[in-house]
Amino acid sequence: MHITLLHNADADALEEDPGREARAEVERVASGLAGALGGGGFEVTVLPVGPNAADILAPLRSKPTDLVLNLCESIGGDARGEMAIPCLLDLLKLPYSGSGALALGLALHKDKAKELLVGRGVPTPGFRVVERLAQLDDVELPFPLIVKPSREDASVGVDFDSVVQDERALRDVVRRVLRTFRQPALVEQFVAGREVYVSLLGNEPRTALPLSEIRFGDAFAGRPHIVSYRAKWEPSSPECIDSPSVPCTLPLDLERTVVETALAAFDALGCRDYGRVDLRLSEDGRPWVIDINPNCDLHPDAGFARSAAAAGMDYSALALRLVDVALERTHGHPSRRPRRQGRPREAARPHRELLTRRGALRARGHRPGVAAE
Repeated sequence: MHITLLHNADADALEEDPGREARAEVERVASGLAGALGGGGFEVTVLPVGPNAADILAPLRSKPTDLVLNLCESIGGDARGEMAIPCLLDLLKLPYSGSGALALGLALHKDKAKELLVGRGVPTPGFRVVERLAQLDDVELPFPLIVKPSREDASVGVDFDSVVQDERALRDVVRRVLRTFRQPALVEQFVAGREVYVSLLGNEPRTALPLSEIRFGDAFAGRPHIVSYRAKWEPSSPECIDSPSVPCTLPLDLERTVVETALAAFDALGCRDYGRVDLRLSEDGRPWVIDINPNCDLHPDAGFARSAAAAGMDYSALALRLVDVALERTHGHPSRRPRRQGRPREAARPHRELLTRRGALRARGHRPGVAAE
């Protein structure tokens, strides 16, 4: 069985790229997945996607491909090009893993994603979109607020100064986002509480892997407890070292509420196969969706793989499961390869959206892309 693995190759596409480290990480993810799938008996071709997405058409047509694993997160250094790859694959009628173009586009346009969540009754912090400074006069949200670029992921453009306590700071940060990223700024109510990640895998049923959360240490004393760009992509920075991902233990009722909220958010955008939903728990214990990542980091050391490991699934098994999930959706059966030896699948059981913990997540300081989109 032949698998083509697509990834963006644009870490050096722009002279000044505030998201360069995040883009470079995807190449390492592709290498790790290719090795795991090759060890599983698949024939794997790794195909980088350059600044002209149409360049992948000829290679894809030159050799029959049973499945495309799509890891592409941007084109030419622009995250908004992420949705172009599923469009091309749909036109070529090639089956591929992960969410389609619409879900990827909605997730990247944070204001549109939040509008859908509000329409579905999924709790998300109040927000406004600001395209020019004059619109700040119409923002009537209580402080503190957090300001983010509205068309980026992987915490690009987020640092301690992104959380503001007054109108002057709000204006300064919005001005910086508008000038640096040349896109609208998302102004959102800041929920000061635990940051919890729900990794989702599968379609029918879709299951939640064991939850994780960020433990904010001394580097965050007197500072906002947020996962900034430095915390995600600069391993030697105090923010990264002092914000490890750890197992999240919640009362069972609250855990179910968190998982149900994440599933509802994932469904609202039409996401599929796998992904991660980020939430904040307010002081009253209510979960608030702050981000939906349908194309999350699949690096062996990143959060999704560690959550899978906590469910008893090593990286090789996770790679094979990603293939099975995509093939179940596209072909109606899990795989064209011989079935692996092991116990038969269990019948559906109550609360099947929760996977039993069979291990523990390992905390670490250096976590490339643990919270990457």
